[in-house]
Amino acid sequence: MFKFRRKKEFILEDIPNHIAIIMDGNGRWAKKRMQPRVFGHKAGMEMLQEVTIAASDLGVKVLTVYAFSTENWSRPQEEVKFIMNLPVEFFDQYVPRLHANNVRIQVIGDVSQLPEATFDAMERAREKTKHNSGLILNFALNYGGRADITHAAKLIAQDVLEAKLNPGDITEELFSSYLMTGSLPYLYRDPDLIIRTSGEQRLSNFLSWQSAYSEFYFTPTMWPEFKKEGLLEAISEYNRRQRRFGGV
Repeated sequence: MFKFRRKKEFILEDIPNHIAIIMDGNGRWAKKRMQPRVFGHKAGMEMLQEVTIAASDLGVKVLTVYAFSTENWSRPQEEVKFIMNLPVEFFDQYVPRLHANNVRIQVIGDVSQLPEATFDAMERAREKTKHNSGLILNFALNYGGRADITHAAKLIAQDVLEAKLNPGDITEELFSSYLMTGSLPYLYRDPDLIIRTSGEQRLSNFLSWQSAYSEFYFTPTMWPEFKKEGLLEAISEYNRRQRRFGGV
């Protein structure tokens, strides 16, 4: 007797405008396969292309991905070197397809600390896609939420010193515009949905201010296995939530 597996149905009535992803589990995924951690980072880069195009097809406006945190410099030097080369490979190998899908690439984080080759590849990708009007693929490179808030506070303090601002002018809306996500369209600066793969359940210094009212979705799936179906499941769960923003 044959058993037919029922096709899973996804709820996609409300597509989040801004999805942020903590792409976790690359190293553990590789270790389970008796491979070096860098093997997992390579697989994760390929998965990013698949998920980006799926998000674009669904109508997501911004996809912010946590590619490298301010704390990741403490990892083994060889692993950091490999990770820093991944954007070079990604931008050179995958940007043509993303560009063909009308994807625009942006970067947030302290890019001044990036290796020259990484910075140059990032700039080439931004330049090539700057006129695209589709999904914004927003890389968080050498990014930390606390550093983002501290940097914004310093910029505001400097503008107050130069009499460009009065202290009374400082509102949440104004502060948000000084954050690194201030370059995003106003309505899409804060993520509606934050996804973290690999089973960990914490933000890890990612979009600390911007995530105040985000919905969180945690999955045990390692990032290299997330696939389009993982994104659809996360959006389905998002559709099951009722966002009240502090109201009733």
